[in-house]
Amino acid sequence: MERSIYSSLKKWKDSPTRKPLILQGARQVGKTYILKEFGAREYSEVVYINCDDNNDMQNMFVDYDVDRIIRSLSAISGISIKPSTTLLILDEIQEVERGLASLKYFCEKAPEYHVAVAGSLLGITLHEGTSFPVGKVDMLYMYPMDFEEFLLAMGKEQLVELLRNNSWATLTPLRGMLTELLRQYYFVGGMPEAVKTYVERGDIWEVRSIHSKIIDAYRNDMSKHVPKQQVQRINMVWNSIPSQLARDNKKFIYGALRKGARANDFEIAIQWLVDSGLVHKVHRISKPVVPLKFYEDMASFKLFLLDCGLLGALSETPPEQILIGDNVFEEYKGAFTENYVLQQLKSLSRTFVYYYSNDNSTLEIDFVVQHEAHVIPIEVKAEENLRAKSLRQFVTDNAGLHGVRFSMSDYREQDWLTNVPLWAVRWAF
Repeated sequence: MERSIYSSLKKWKDSPTRKPLILQGARQVGKTYILKEFGAREYSEVVYINCDDNNDMQNMFVDYDVDRIIRSLSAISGISIKPSTTLLILDEIQEVERGLASLKYFCEKAPEYHVAVAGSLLGITLHEGTSFPVGKVDMLYMYPMDFEEFLLAMGKEQLVELLRNNSWATLTPLRGMLTELLRQYYFVGGMPEAVKTYVERGDIWEVRSIHSKIIDAYRNDMSKHVPKQQVQRINMVWNSIPSQLARDNKKFIYGALRKGARANDFEIAIQWLVDSGLVHKVHRISKPVVPLKFYEDMASFKLFLLDCGLLGALSETPPEQILIGDNVFEEYKGAFTENYVLQQLKSLSRTFVYYYSNDNSTLEIDFVVQHEAHVIPIEVKAEENLRAKSLRQFVTDNAGLHGVRFSMSDYREQDWLTNVPLWAVRWAF
């Protein structure tokens, strides 16, 4: 399956200042697959070594003699590792002591070798005292498949081309087809195994089974990598996300976890979920001015799941509620739609996502995006509802802004707002 990150991998390979690459991302978003595919297409040979439960790797980095490490890895793999023409992939590198730290010495002493590493929970490893090669690595982040990648997997290349070119006159008559494909994406989501199974067999119950297995794997990670006293709290936060998103005001409420719960009780749990890539934390801003980071309110935030397909499984939403009719758009107070929109926005480069509410919460903007040097206020409508009272007031109060509304309505431009169909979120900017 084609992944948009492939072009970034090619830029890394061709860069004259290339450093060892760390490919980050949550478990099962396709990191290993894309590195192997990239290696097979772009290099003469690929050396792939999984460090997890690999006895040969446990003592590999007793020192940082890069020549010795290269010789040893060549012996383990049976392939001669050559500069420039061999891609060395070290998977689950966080399982090997001092594995991450060794990348500094690959950068300094052997920059001619092409080294890429991947591993789930790399973000957590950084918080466990492991020496990290700051400034000595290149980093890319990988997300679940976005709607464009899903359409390509479904064989809809011509639709994607129309969307890339913003061919609205041609796309509008196709809204029925695009809405149906969007509904399928809400259910399947972007986890590669789920997408592959759906494309090849179309078995919705097998897809839901894959979702459940992925969620179980995440829970196993919680038990494996987290201090025992935090596991229950992480599970409480994780399990609360569907109900938090189903509220009118999607701001995260600690009291929904248990009576009297406070931020101090759950800060570590939430940070673990964020660092592992399982949730996205969207902070409130107090002012729509670049850089938005200056106006971030650390105490107020929303939590979204990394994938809308997993949201359906975690919330135990029956597949027919998503795939048939307009229930998924009309019910659940837009939970699926906002999670979907956030998922697409996160996949865009140079885009930072926040939300806005005034001090007394009488005016709220679903998302406020800093895309390159522009601030874009966004309202999300799960239906064809064209009312945008809050967005209009926000644009009026902040001269120079132009709003975007994502809804099921057709594309249209107004002097203060552009309406973009939900199936075109990925191509709105």
